Amino acid sequence: MATNIDHTSNGQDKEYGSPPVAGVSNGLHREMTHEEHQAAQGAARFGYGPLAHVNTSSSRLPAFGGELQPGLYRPVRDRKLANPVPLGLSAFALTTFVLSLINMQTRHVAVPNIVVGLAFGYGGLVQLLAGMWEMAIGNTFGATALSSYGGFWIAFAITLTPGGFAIPETIEATGGPGMFFDSFGFFLMGWFIFTTLLLLVTLRSTFAFFFLFFTVDLTLLLLAIGYLHRNKEGLPNPPIIKAGGFFGLLTSFVAWYNVLAGIMDDSNSFFVIPVLHFPWSVKGMERRAKSKRATV
Repeated sequence: MATNIDHTSNGQDKEYGSPPVAGVSNGLHREMTHEEHQAAQGAARFGYGPLAHVNTSSSRLPAFGGELQPGLYRPVRDRKLANPVPLGLSAFALTTFVLSLINMQTRHVAVPNIVVGLAFGYGGLVQLLAGMWEMAIGNTFGATALSSYGGFWIAFAITLTPGGFAIPETIEATGGPGMFFDSFGFFLMGWFIFTTLLLLVTLRSTFAFFFLFFTVDLTLLLLAIGYLHRNKEGLPNPPIIKAGGFFGLLTSFVAWYNVLAGIMDDSNSFFVIPVLHFPWSVKGMERRAKSKRATV
């Protein structure tokens, strides 16, 4: 389902659109042309332009992964902040991408130390800040998801910092390597449960939005199983960890896809990408109802 109209203004089309707005030319009021209205809609999603504050008390936009909004939401009135979601998702995607390559033992790299810096600086701190900015603009889901996964990466980095917090060494000194692997499996399983809760909230949004959390969920589940169900040598199960790495790579590209959806519109690109509203979503049902009315 193409969504060229949707992304002109965060999924806002004529069903959700604003009333005609008068422009100003040489001091005389006139109605906007179609091209001017489209350009103004593109500007409005970034909080500026003549449509930025029109009808914001009543307009509601459909679910959109580029804003981490799983249901109908109101545009932010007098927004002073840009959309933080692309930044947060970019941080999540890049950190996940590097770790997943290591989990798949790409080019025989099997030690995840290089991810520690990324997890602290980009996946952790930057994503946490993006989550706090989501809180500032009133997006509860976005704030919960980005802040939590920012905390996930910081906790991951703290656990694996070489010679730093000595968490693995302390656990292994008590119960051997198996105890640390079990503990890390519990850690990942807890995040799997949390992600499942977020996944449930995306069931009436868009396919791109839902598929992002679906792949995150599978990644965490496989990695948790890989640490809890070890091989004969007592090490994390290589085939399962590699499968988790594969879905982690898929997660990265789906996250980047949603990033692109959040920053691309007809004011800065020759095309926009589809996000595919589910038929049972509010947007999908309204489109079906509109199609039925048109055929009557």
